[in-house]
Amino acid sequence: FAFSPSALPAMGRATGRTSALALSMNDDPVLRLGTRGSPLALAQAYETRRRLAEAFPEELGKDGEKVQINIINTSGDMRLDKALAEIGGKGLFTKELDVALLGDEVDFCVHSMKDVPTFLPDNTHLETMLPREDTRDAFICPKYDKIEDMPEGTVVGSASLRRQAQLLAKNPGLKVINFRGNVQTRLRKLDDEVVDATLLAMAGLIRMDMTDCVTKTLEWDEMLPAVAQGAIGIQVKSDDEKTIKYISALNHDETKICVECERSFLATLDGSCKTPIAGQAKIIDGKIHFRGLVSSPDGSKVFRAENVGEIKDHLEIGRSAGTQIREEAGEQFFADLMEYVQDIQAANTKPTKASA
Repeated sequence: FAFSPSALPAMGRATGRTSALALSMNDDPVLRLGTRGSPLALAQAYETRRRLAEAFPEELGKDGEKVQINIINTSGDMRLDKALAEIGGKGLFTKELDVALLGDEVDFCVHSMKDVPTFLPDNTHLETMLPREDTRDAFICPKYDKIEDMPEGTVVGSASLRRQAQLLAKNPGLKVINFRGNVQTRLRKLDDEVVDATLLAMAGLIRMDMTDCVTKTLEWDEMLPAVAQGAIGIQVKSDDEKTIKYISALNHDETKICVECERSFLATLDGSCKTPIAGQAKIIDGKIHFRGLVSSPDGSKVFRAENVGEIKDHLEIGRSAGTQIREEAGEQFFADLMEYVQDIQAANTKPTKASA
């Protein structure tokens, strides 16, 4: 069930840090798209190009042949031996894309929004969110049907402190080890019994038509997803009116509102891949409903907040939930959390309990 870049149409390749990938060898593209090179990132890039072609067939070509796809190799993709918390968090997946955008190598960048830091470089912004995919996590385990069924010592692969904390809160006897790489690599390791189970985002599995591997889709009560999970965001230079004209036409208002609510929660907590933070917003009956949590890495302490309000107040709803948790947990909890992260020497060990 693997999605392979080799299955894509023939592509051109340029030298240097970026590799130009295009459905045609057109030397004069109207738009240059920047993306990571993983199979999932390429699937998202091709979805973006398809949507642009549907919106502007005369200007960009009915197959999007005037939109050139450029692969940017990122630090996060190249350093797979360490957990993200050890090497700097989610910005490692976007830093080189930022450089390419500001250096006029590309006109816009396509991101998995859960990888995007809360603060972007000056003169750039997130112009558009595409319609959101399923935000839930998938539990994948050949041996057991539920997280609670796994016996003590069962090895679960995950590089996410958010998933680790919620797993250990439900089943403290598990051994959670660092488990990075693209979706195909992680599933291969599962097949090779390097681990007994893993968790992946449903959105990525759906986008690559790989849902056959899912043991169970986890509802929010079982595993609250990451902030912005399932959303594709498009970053542009703030003064690039030509690109903004095209990109803004793709925006899905409901997705953008919910993701902005979630990211305001994250920003209030100074969150990143270094910290076990989860948050989800949903519009129901004309109101925005938000749920968030922060946990100690071992799951022994979990602080939750829920908030409902008017859609126009979506940023404040996220902020107030973050403030509520910050006050309830206390600044010492967050100081201890950051100390834990800084003291991590190896990801392949079960965390010790955070201090009070």
